[in-house]
Amino acid sequence: MNATCVRKLSHECSRTGWPRDMALTRIVGLGASAGGLEALEQFLANVPPASGLAYVAVQHLDPTHEAMLTALLQRATAMPVREARESVQVEPDVVYVIAPNTELTVVHGRLHLSQPVQPRGLRLPIDVLFSSLAREQGERAIGVVLSGMGADGTLGLQAIKSQGGLTLAQEPGSAQFDSMPKSAIAAGVCDIIAPAAELPERILSVTSGRAATAPGPVGTDTGTGSEQPLGAILALLREHSKHDLTLYKTTTLKRRIERRMGVHRLATHADYELFVRENPQELDLFLKEMLIGVTNFFRDPTVWQKLQNEVLPALLTRRTPGTLLRAWVVGCSTGEEAYSLAMAFREVADTQPAPDAWTLRIFATDLSADAIAVARRGHFSAKIADEVSPERLSRFFTVEGDGFLIAKDIRETVLFAQHDVILDPPFTRLDILSCRNLIIYFNSLLQQRLLPLFHYALRPGGILVLGGAETVGRSLTLFEPLDPKARVYLRRDGATAAGYVDFPVSRGSSRRTSPQELTVPQPPSRVPNLQSLADRIVMQEFSPPAVLVNERGDILYISGRTGKYLEPAAGKANWNIHVMARPALRTQLTSGLRQALQEKKAIELRGLRLEEEAHGTLDVSIRTLQEPQALQGLVMIVFRDVPVLPAAKAPDSVEPATDSELAHAREEIRALRQEMRASQEELQSANEELQSTNEELQSTNEELTTSKEESQSMNEELQTINAELQSKLSDLALAQSDMQNLLNSTEIATLFLDNKLNVRRFTEHITKIIHLRDADVGRPLSELASTLVYPGLYADANETLRTLVFTEKQIETTDGHWYTVRIMPYRTTSNVIQGVVITFVDITASKQLEQRLRKP
Repeated sequence: MNATCVRKLSHECSRTGWPRDMALTRIVGLGASAGGLEALEQFLANVPPASGLAYVAVQHLDPTHEAMLTALLQRATAMPVREARESVQVEPDVVYVIAPNTELTVVHGRLHLSQPVQPRGLRLPIDVLFSSLAREQGERAIGVVLSGMGADGTLGLQAIKSQGGLTLAQEPGSAQFDSMPKSAIAAGVCDIIAPAAELPERILSVTSGRAATAPGPVGTDTGTGSEQPLGAILALLREHSKHDLTLYKTTTLKRRIERRMGVHRLATHADYELFVRENPQELDLFLKEMLIGVTNFFRDPTVWQKLQNEVLPALLTRRTPGTLLRAWVVGCSTGEEAYSLAMAFREVADTQPAPDAWTLRIFATDLSADAIAVARRGHFSAKIADEVSPERLSRFFTVEGDGFLIAKDIRETVLFAQHDVILDPPFTRLDILSCRNLIIYFNSLLQQRLLPLFHYALRPGGILVLGGAETVGRSLTLFEPLDPKARVYLRRDGATAAGYVDFPVSRGSSRRTSPQELTVPQPPSRVPNLQSLADRIVMQEFSPPAVLVNERGDILYISGRTGKYLEPAAGKANWNIHVMARPALRTQLTSGLRQALQEKKAIELRGLRLEEEAHGTLDVSIRTLQEPQALQGLVMIVFRDVPVLPAAKAPDSVEPATDSELAHAREEIRALRQEMRASQEELQSANEELQSTNEELQSTNEELTTSKEESQSMNEELQTINAELQSKLSDLALAQSDMQNLLNSTEIATLFLDNKLNVRRFTEHITKIIHLRDADVGRPLSELASTLVYPGLYADANETLRTLVFTEKQIETTDGHWYTVRIMPYRTTSNVIQGVVITFVDITASKQLEQRLRKP
């Protein structure tokens, strides 16, 4: 299939360099106008507070008055409703409302406000928002058109639809003003049509990957249970549209089917299969879902720089000036990439000494007829100004309406056609083949089949360009990487690169033949005249039996009665002359057919016998046909019976019969010898191929043995390191236990703090002084509650950490105890300061003794 599918979100995030959490916030765009306040309230009132989605509401507002829309919508929802501000990060479960006299877009996950360019009355703020969502979020974009007058929002929904996003419209009968919903519905871009209050549930049924509640029994698909309905759906699609999607990746197919299931509120793949059988038009919508293209001008600028600076100039040096170069853009979508290639080639040709000597013909193909129609028009919206430089815009485009029209000379360079790369024959004699971001959606079997086909389609020295997430895989014998990062490859030439090419011609012709084509009634023929009737009788009565076969011996046409010479073989029906020939004729026919094909001349086989006791002989003529053109290369085999003439004398008839039998035996021996020689040559060739294969297998086995030895060695090293680490861990655990027991045995309360004076470790005696638990590790010292009458503890600890000078004070507690508090820097074994250590020594007894001694 040629329509490039939507890029995966993770790939898009990595390509653009946006933060992943920014891209994961899915945004629902809400567009409304007259009567929109009620519709917005109904919509938001049915949105759960924790839906995980962000909501951006755009309504046509009076630019001269301050809006109260934010306060009014806040009454309808528990989610916070905020007026949109410049560069605000979009957060989930928040409603953002447009400000008056502004246009609102989403850029890199942030809201962007701008002043409207169009005069009042011609502004389309809903289209502006929806278009930015299509660019920003691709297939994750969601657009909702609610009540309003005019057609604002229709073009925006088209943009979202083209990217594979979800589009919804309020059911016109439930809207106060139905012009906007009717316009969107008439354009055929709405996936879901329902009253405003039901739209949130329909959105969540799609975004959460579940089917909304529907009448009837509901089941779930588990494991491979969905494989059978999937195959049936694809078979129905192939029968309906003649397009085969069975070679697409199963995950892509299931994701698209599940999206359609959410749209129709179906619970299982089997339900969707039944729905498709009852509604064949759904197959067209599903096919369009699969053919959604994502493209833009000069996508991935580094690739185009590589093409213009190195690849295309080198290609021109390999081609003779005046040669018409040919290119094929597979999966061109709406034509941006094909036109980009035409512009890039024109710019490179202008740098050559004779620019007019170089011309390029580009064949741009896609499976989507709608995309091809857009590409042929060559008209693009004004947003391409963000993708195309001003120099290229002025040179290759003209302003037309609200967009740009491609220049005539560039348009004439490109030929657009609807084409299926799986079923249709390829374009050949190509110098450039661009197939970007398409084959990643095919399974490995189809990828392995397409790359040899691309190799065949390219001329020697041709260029293959793939997408950023694609490679030639195992086909490095066919293509040489010119720039692996840019995915640009050069076609390898020579016999070693040639491989089996699976052409899609025969497969396509059989698949595209409809039952109607097979049962078209023949037009009634005119009544034949006497001459035609007489010729038919003469041919039936007097012409010899004959068969028309191809080079393999397959019978294509039978004339006359050939049952005497041919008979069907037992078993499965096989219309082959080598199988159907009578045993007495089989060897001579095989030898004669081979000789006729090799020497391109008529071969006569005379004196053949059908049976040993048969009377008479048989002559067989074998002739390779050269004319007419339709029969060229086929072989006509004619059978003629030769009756035995009565012998004049009985005794004399013995000798000729004996001579005839000897000659017949010699002919059979000669034919058998030729067959044996041919078989011997074939066996010898097969033996050589087997020997070569055996040598390759032996070489592969040696490499695997070496890899196994290396892996075993590495495994042993890892086991040794693991044992050492286990031993060290045991020693460390023992040392930690020793230290803990030592600290506890001293009965000295100890507190360890890090460089930020947060708790790192403490002994169990500290809990009598400072109220600590295991969960307090990491808490700041300043937040700890204690019985110490020591308000300067934090300041002293901070001073010790700054000056590295220890302090010691005698501090009383609120319960009458005294402690010597010593604060010292914490030094590691490498003499690095990593915090402080505070020890508390109980001196209550000495203080009491001191007090008694001081008494008179």
